Amino acid sequence: MFTIFLLCSTIPEISAVGYPINVWPKPTTFLWTRPQAILLSPNFTFSHPNHPYLTAAVNRYLRQVLTEHHDPLVKPRLNLTSALPLSSLIITITDVTSPLTHGVNESYTLTIPSSGSSNATLSAHTVWGALRGLETFSQLVYSRPSIVASGLYISDVPLFMHRGVVLDTSRNYYPVEDLLRLIKAMSMNKLNVFHWHITDSHSFPVVLPLEPELAGKGAYGEEMKYTAEDVKRVVEFGMEYGVRIVPEIDMPAHTGSWAEAYPEIVTCANMFWWPAEVEWADRFASEPGTGQLNPLNPKTYEVVKNVINDVATMFPDSFYHAGADEILPNCWKVDPSIQTFLSKNGTLSQILEMFVNSTLPHITSLNRTVIYWEDVLLDSSIKVSPSVLPPENVILHTWNNGPNNIKKVVESGYRVIVSSSDFYYLDCGHGGFLGNDSQYDQPPGTDPGNGGSWCEPFKTWQTIYNYDITYGLNETESKLVLGGEVALWSEQADSTVMDPRIWPRASAMAEALWSGNRDETGKKRYAEATDRLNEWRYRMVTRGIGAEPIQPLWCVKNPGMCNTVHPFRQWLKHYGPGTEMKPERKDMQRLQIG
Repeated sequence: MFTIFLLCSTIPEISAVGYPINVWPKPTTFLWTRPQAILLSPNFTFSHPNHPYLTAAVNRYLRQVLTEHHDPLVKPRLNLTSALPLSSLIITITDVTSPLTHGVNESYTLTIPSSGSSNATLSAHTVWGALRGLETFSQLVYSRPSIVASGLYISDVPLFMHRGVVLDTSRNYYPVEDLLRLIKAMSMNKLNVFHWHITDSHSFPVVLPLEPELAGKGAYGEEMKYTAEDVKRVVEFGMEYGVRIVPEIDMPAHTGSWAEAYPEIVTCANMFWWPAEVEWADRFASEPGTGQLNPLNPKTYEVVKNVINDVATMFPDSFYHAGADEILPNCWKVDPSIQTFLSKNGTLSQILEMFVNSTLPHITSLNRTVIYWEDVLLDSSIKVSPSVLPPENVILHTWNNGPNNIKKVVESGYRVIVSSSDFYYLDCGHGGFLGNDSQYDQPPGTDPGNGGSWCEPFKTWQTIYNYDITYGLNETESKLVLGGEVALWSEQADSTVMDPRIWPRASAMAEALWSGNRDETGKKRYAEATDRLNEWRYRMVTRGIGAEPIQPLWCVKNPGMCNTVHPFRQWLKHYGPGTEMKPERKDMQRLQIG
């Protein structure tokens, strides 16, 4: 029985991988019939087409595979072939001219032979697919001297084209070096969009050439600004790592910081956000920091169009996120010009339509596709008619009501990006940030409720990994789901906690959106993903990313033993009593357990 247990404790359903080497996110096709390894020559080289970003990546990965000497937590039980060391990886690309843009082909194939006399090969349609393949190759290299998994074939392509992270740099400031580290970690996880929520009511940190006073008066301080050179550095760094930088300048709400430079175009600026004795529906903002642009003031459009022009110039990506979330009725109603408009039977939704009708065509005239938060279409009180939002030019970004709102958006014919707060909000579960909050003044034993966090509980990596963003959609509707983004809003986050708040939870989404969260039988694979994510988190840490642990180290060293079901019982459930284990499966298990 003990012998059977040893053999069964590492079957694919419960083991770290089913193979002795971990790749994250898991490739869509991973063929390795006889797992073994081969030495990497100290003179190992890459052969590749000439391309500035590919050359930068090749140089980066060459240094990494020759010097990283990763020491896995669970030592791979692999036979080292007696062949000559692997001497090169030959990279071929079908189209070296494809730009880094939405929908670019990121597929690749990777073959590593068992014999050192043959070269490993990496084939991709584009440079950006080659970057994904280089990352996979780097994860197959380990030990000192460097060893690489051999005798394998990988064919890989993402399920979803849009895989990203939202970071809010308005509520708290993040130095440029932190943004670069985030982009680097995203590339490791094959995420391809950094959605930069740059401004909000709290600060306006980006310096715009046509409107310098917005940052001059709206930033937290001189040292808390992003200059044009800073932005250029971030954008260029993203190109080198295959990560698009999509800017968001939220408007017309979330614009209190604009009032420092232009008080005449912002309504209800610097007012207390939720006056005493006022119902929640009559608040001025959903959190401290009030202010909304006034669409009835012509000066508003002079400033807004300058902002749009500058941002489109600084950020070359084809996507432009224009916000349009959480517009509060009472913030507009306190303005005299809006009061007059309403007294003549005008509506707040008409005011929003004026704003969208003026700004959307201007953004699209700059060859941009506009992303709005779902509120612009689905808000219960202030929203626009779908006729104002042409689906060919507009993508909607969902954050409320999970699959329900996704369904509403795609039924209306819009492409959608998913950031459902019930699954993808990384700031949830850390309490509240409001002072003098009476809900904390309770005797011991009182139910703490949500602990001050509006979107509690904490979104675990399992919650994120388990989320199917096309749940409840038919095939046609599912095709409108471009992908998803986890979001770190920064009321209670800055650079001191950025890494552990994002990683490895964003890694969970990365795999779910790259190759899915199910095995070849259709069963959710979060159980076996646990051990793989442990190993991947450890490797990210050795690469300088401060990802938080997901289990005690003992669990990592004893794969399967921290599951809720005993490994032997799980094997019986999967294969049934009396099942004869195939010889090749026995061979594989011996490789893993020694």
